[in-house]
Amino acid sequence: MPFARPTLFALRQRVAQDIAASLPGADALLRFSNLGVLGDSQAGLSNLHYGYLDWIALQSNPFTATQEYLEAWAALVKVYRNAAAVASGAMTFSGTNGVVLASGSTLVRGDGVQFITTSTGVVASGAVTVNASGVPDPAGLLGATTDTVVGTAMTLSQTIAGIQSTGSVTTIFTGGADLETDDALRGRMLAAYQAQPQGGCSTDYVNWALQFPGVTRAWCSPNGFGAGTVVVYTMFDTAEAAHAGFPQGTNGVSSSDLRDTAATGDQLLVANYIYLLQPVTALVYSVAPVASAINFTITGIPVASRTAVTTALSNQLLREGVANGGKIALAHVWSAIASVSGVNDFVLNTPSTDIVTTPGNLPVIGTLTYL
Repeated sequence: MPFARPTLFALRQRVAQDIAASLPGADALLRFSNLGVLGDSQAGLSNLHYGYLDWIALQSNPFTATQEYLEAWAALVKVYRNAAAVASGAMTFSGTNGVVLASGSTLVRGDGVQFITTSTGVVASGAVTVNASGVPDPAGLLGATTDTVVGTAMTLSQTIAGIQSTGSVTTIFTGGADLETDDALRGRMLAAYQAQPQGGCSTDYVNWALQFPGVTRAWCSPNGFGAGTVVVYTMFDTAEAAHAGFPQGTNGVSSSDLRDTAATGDQLLVANYIYLLQPVTALVYSVAPVASAINFTITGIPVASRTAVTTALSNQLLREGVANGGKIALAHVWSAIASVSGVNDFVLNTPSTDIVTTPGNLPVIGTLTYL
């Protein structure tokens, strides 16, 4: 049975009883007693020892380990914490023909996030396009903020004669991700313990995709585009939160695989990563799921509980929704709604049957109507 750790109060009582038993006539419970003070100090030290032993117990198990101890357990199954990554894309500036925009020039986005050019360009036809990437966080914690949509304005931090100071993003900046959290790493680690590598089985492709920084969910569809193909669907719930977590780019294969059209954006980054790990004969497609809107109509939800119900439904779809074809039981939807505090009686008018999705489609909340 589980060990019941004594509280600090219980430890103080035990020490006081021991003092009283060992020194007849002594009263360790007196407020200003020297023995009482010493007893309280001893109880406090014992409490710290119990806390340290609790911490050791947590680190001795991969299910509860944290920080570097969690990383050590994960490394045993070749799962490593994803480092923070910066996004990269392309920028265009107007200028005078012949003026050079050098690699290493610093750019600043409107919210203060910094970028740096990674290629050199020469102004031609009144414009110059250069590649750029985010400046890495010195602490190694952040990176998702460097994802940037097309059309975003950026300014040169130092004036360059012959080039307009302000330009705009012409190719979406993708690939930014924050340092992986303990919970995300633990999830991947436990999945690796439960499904050991098998030379390219479905779970291998899912685990490979989840190893890429920014990927939070992944699914595999064997032979999804025909015999010999493997379709890997991914979601970037944090890095692409501005797009509801859906990858930004076009679907396709790795740029190293010449058998079909290469992907772009987030999909290309995933495809290139998997290409280094996959069996050589597989034709792997990196694909973004298509949002499949599920409309809900619910009667009897109090106004004060509607926001919480919306969140509960969203979380339910997040937990059970799959992009490689699946079903969410209607009973689970009812349970999610009923679990919200303040909801006592309601009717789920629509949907009226289990939510079924086809490969390539991911269920999300569409129109939510409260009656």
